[in-house]
Amino acid sequence: MVELDVRGEMCPYPAMKARQALQKLPPGETLEVLTDHAPALSTVPWEGAKLGYQSTIEVVGKGLWRIRLVKAEAPIDTRKALEEISRRAAELTAS
Repeated sequence: MVELDVRGEMCPYPAMKARQALQKLPPGETLEVLTDHAPALSTVPWEGAKLGYQSTIEVVGKGLWRIRLVKAEAPIDTRKALEEISRRAAELTAS
């Protein structure tokens, strides 16, 4: 597992740094992104989906999230992925 801490950074930097890390990620590894910037809950998974990664988001604390990105077994339908990412991000930031 590779960790990327982007706390304190605002868009577009979390997504850009996550994309760069994913492009260098060894096969079979997972990227974990720690963020306190709510828009990153959409942008980081979206960048991952475009590169073939599935994402999960975990609430770590108030205003703090961990996004896990794992290479998908099959090709990702990016349109459906974007809809799901948007839905999840809205749910997590609604409270």
